[in-house]
Amino acid sequence: MTTTKKNMLPPALVNNLQEVLLSRKGGNSGNDKKDERRKSEAVGHSTETSTSASDENDNSKPVVLVTNGEGIDSLGLVYLVQALVGSGLYNVHVCAPQSDKSVSGHSVTVLETITVTPSEIEGATAYEVSGTTVDCVSLVLSGALFSWSKPLLVISGVNRGSSCGHHTFYSSVVAGAREALICGVPSLSISLNWKREESQESDFKDAVAVCLPLVTAAIRDIEKGAFPKSCFLNIEIPTSPSTNKGFKLTKQSMWRSAPNWLAVSANRHPSSAAHFMSNQQSLGLQLAQLSRDASAAGAARRVTAQRQNVEVESVGAVKSDNKVTKYFRLEFINKEQEDADEDLDFKALDSGFVAVTPISLCPQNESDIQTAASDWISGVLKAAEQ
Repeated sequence: MTTTKKNMLPPALVNNLQEVLLSRKGGNSGNDKKDERRKSEAVGHSTETSTSASDENDNSKPVVLVTNGEGIDSLGLVYLVQALVGSGLYNVHVCAPQSDKSVSGHSVTVLETITVTPSEIEGATAYEVSGTTVDCVSLVLSGALFSWSKPLLVISGVNRGSSCGHHTFYSSVVAGAREALICGVPSLSISLNWKREESQESDFKDAVAVCLPLVTAAIRDIEKGAFPKSCFLNIEIPTSPSTNKGFKLTKQSMWRSAPNWLAVSANRHPSSAAHFMSNQQSLGLQLAQLSRDASAAGAARRVTAQRQNVEVESVGAVKSDNKVTKYFRLEFINKEQEDADEDLDFKALDSGFVAVTPISLCPQNESDIQTAASDWISGVLKAAEQ
């Protein structure tokens, strides 16, 4: 049904990936306004990326749902939606968190009301949700939000920062794809290995260009019934997407950044808990009752994931002179990586490859899943060469 655009997958990249797979198979703030402006420029600069309202509801086109963990205004999502809409091949729907929900894992909002608001993304039908990434996917696949029953494919990403190893358990972008698989819908999660000193915002656009042929092939083969059904694919794109060494089928590693809890001096946080509460909307605060004695004061928790650092601040309210407020900050520190199997996700990513890791809900089937994913990707690349 669909074909890969010319020059989207360079011959050198195809040859490299083909060689790797065949060998493996044989062996078994002010920035908010800037972001809004960039979003407008990214989506609206060309009439080629726009579709009419009738196109958005065209039942003849496969429905693709896009979500992410960093919020609906993030550049990774904007560029991905722009590329999908610009192809003219898909009926694109978006349901993503209103704000940054990175590192929220597979959390869901229970017994609380979430808000769902239409969002303007040219060429797509889009909603922003006050809940988590998993809330977004679960809501859509329940049939409560859109008239159609299920999309053909769910794409979660492109997120800032890698989600290799044990980080798949923390990652909201991976959780979005996992929730889709739980609901019986094929899915992909996509992350860019962002590094503060090296990366730039245009890398998101390059990352989309790199993985788009894989997305196109997945949609084509899902319609044919040839896409692996027992797993989703976690796609990790290296820091410099345009100079990647090719795709590499990888295994999920045990790697994780080292968690480091630091006690923070109270003079660095002279503001009261009320100050944190006043920033609830922008910081994504989640309030919880500390105890019966401190219920009036409450507590504030802030989870922010920017680049590769994650910070969590915990504030305990002071009710009397006998109680002391303590402050802690969580940082994830990248530790030295020991020599590891080249087929592991983080090792391939650090070596400059696009790491494609099949992730299943049933670890006992890992060998069969690896074989199925290897066969599918090998077939995709053979078709791309012809």
